[in-house]
Amino acid sequence: MSFACTSTESGETCKHPEYWFLDGSLVLRARATLFRVHQSQLCRKSVFFRDLFSLPQPIPPLPDTETIEGCPVLDLHDAPVDVANMLKAIYDGPSFDDNSRDDFVAVSGFLRVANKYLIEESIRGKVLAHLRAAWPATLDAWDAREDLARIHEADTGMLKGHRFANPIAVIALAREIGADDMLPAAFYDLSRYSYAQIFEPSPGDPFHPDASPLPHTYVLAPDDMQRLALGKETAQHAITALIQNMEYASSESSRHRQWPRQSAEPHVHCRARSRSATNGVIVCVTPAACRRDLCELVDLAKQHYLMDREHGCADPLYVAEELGQLKSAEFSDCVACARDLEAWAARERERLWRAIPDWFRLRR
Repeated sequence: MSFACTSTESGETCKHPEYWFLDGSLVLRARATLFRVHQSQLCRKSVFFRDLFSLPQPIPPLPDTETIEGCPVLDLHDAPVDVANMLKAIYDGPSFDDNSRDDFVAVSGFLRVANKYLIEESIRGKVLAHLRAAWPATLDAWDAREDLARIHEADTGMLKGHRFANPIAVIALAREIGADDMLPAAFYDLSRYSYAQIFEPSPGDPFHPDASPLPHTYVLAPDDMQRLALGKETAQHAITALIQNMEYASSESSRHRQWPRQSAEPHVHCRARSRSATNGVIVCVTPAACRRDLCELVDLAKQHYLMDREHGCADPLYVAEELGQLKSAEFSDCVACARDLEAWAARERERLWRAIPDWFRLRR
């Protein structure tokens, strides 16, 4: 699409190629871009415009009233691309991409002007629901998000942090539009990076300016910087406690419980020494060996996450998931204990997820 540009007393202006309707009754001017639209459409979808145009207007118009092609001009102090996205939502309904970084530029711009001009809640709600898929309030939705990030990393070779928007920008947007439910996920995502990656990023890092399509750089407010520091510290303590809890569990005889036999898993063939089938249940018959095996796994986890600080060392949800898979039920000598470990990890992940707002002091 090409812009038709003309010179006026206020400088060169260009008609937007899509939102210049010949039968429009109002011209919106955003910087040097002109939009000729229908006043009635704006009033239907925006409380701001409805109230604005309900005010009594002088008849006839004042002599110095600016018009373009017979239509009054209303100046908007917004980016032309944000006004275009607002008009697209008003005329055609909101449309989304895939919550990529480029998509966030359009979505965040729309939400800012939608908040400013009090766009109809049904439109704003659809856009927010789309954005919340990337910054969710439930653990299941977070896991789905992380799956997409891992696929992106495998397909592109780029760090998975490039898949979604800069969490600092998300925090700024959530603060501005009052979408506080997105803050825990955004702070948690941000906390997984080192301070050097956040504040002194290298080329290729998700926080490097070259990796962001946003028109300007966002910074954390001092209060949010404090929340990040406190949350990162608490998250690290959570990983240490998680591994310690796993070690404590390994010494409890109650770990070696009975599990219902799963008739839906006929393909799982387990070694005779590890199982005893009594009344349709799977029972651990080697508790001493299982405790010894689990102690070895605990030592491995301590070395990997606490000493060597390998991949995932700042991500408690990831660590809990990995710990739960250390004894796979499909390959383990003891399916009862493997399933017990998986169940323990699932409970721990739910507990951690519920605690995240407290880590970052987001409760009110």
